[in-house]
Amino acid sequence: MKHVFATLTVALVLSVTARADDPAVVHNVFFELKDKSADAKKKLVDACYKYLKSHDGVLHFGAGVRAEDVKEKVSAADWDVGLHIVFKDKASLAKYARHPDHLKFIAENKENWKGVKVYDSEIDPSRK
Repeated sequence: MKHVFATLTVALVLSVTARADDPAVVHNVFFELKDKSADAKKKLVDACYKYLKSHDGVLHFGAGVRAEDVKEKVSAADWDVGLHIVFKDKASLAKYARHPDHLKFIAENKENWKGVKVYDSEIDPSRK
């Protein structure tokens, strides 16, 4: 089984090897917490900065709490902390996903997650 996983991992990495015209990837993660206290939210934001900010291929990084005073009809309110990372390419996102710091972030914080939503989108490099 380990060999199958290793083979699939290598195949994934090779399939997303960066080219000059590869799009950047925006990785947005929205966490709904079990404990919605200000301290719990701050703890998760701090962990985002500690474990997730300094990865290869990160062009932009940000994490913070939901702007609760923004109450537009289309504004989702089913989350507490947002994580926003722009990677230079899909290969950088794939490397980040299996990095030990990312895995440690998950292990140390998942106990307080009621739900997690991940949205990944491409930024077309020709549309500058």
